[in-house]
Amino acid sequence: QKFKVGIFDLVFSPFFVIRHFLHLGIAKNAQNLNGRMLDFGCGSKPYQDLFHHITEYIGVDFEGGGNPYEKNKVDIYYDGHHLPFDDESFDSALATEVFEHIFNIDEILDEIHRVLKPGGKLLLTCPFLWPEHEQPWDYARYSSFGIKSLLEKQGFTVVIQEKTGNYILCIYQLIALYIYYLIPKIPVVYHVIYLLITFPITLFAGILLLVLPKKILRKDLYLNNILVVQKL
Repeated sequence: QKFKVGIFDLVFSPFFVIRHFLHLGIAKNAQNLNGRMLDFGCGSKPYQDLFHHITEYIGVDFEGGGNPYEKNKVDIYYDGHHLPFDDESFDSALATEVFEHIFNIDEILDEIHRVLKPGGKLLLTCPFLWPEHEQPWDYARYSSFGIKSLLEKQGFTVVIQEKTGNYILCIYQLIALYIYYLIPKIPVVYHVIYLLITFPITLFAGILLLVLPKKILRKDLYLNNILVVQKL
């Protein structure tokens, strides 16, 4: 899957907004991770090149129906319950857009906590506003308060907590996605129709983002949670 978007995607991809701001958030916080790092739910390791202070990058994923992509770069598969690593064997961990696919989240957070060294940090992201995906392996959406409480209960302290998007970006993202679902995926025809419909919407959303004060844009409706937490 394409996780890093460009200018072309701004006008032709319904995933531009959510992926662009997610990529920016991970890139900004990547400097908090160092040493030997575990990429939990790594898939194709789309963000590996953002981490410049890592000495060893190990990707782990669950070998099951929710992990179907041919371009996956998984180093080690786990059984969905126990991570096959020794206690305190990683300096850092990464988990992007994976917690919503885990039903036994308490058990998994315990495992990530176990394999991290004291003081080790976990950078994680999870969606708040997004349709069901990778069905039927989509189990949860976490509010900023819910994910913070869950992490603290499992022995982590929150170092950084951010949100991507706001009301305008969320509304625009959902409209773009809805249009994408409706248009037949015929080469060229799709791109022309999508551009004709979404360009004025994109322009209008851009103007609103420029002129409206941040207080009116609001952040209680947003796209993704981004957190950096530390093992106590």
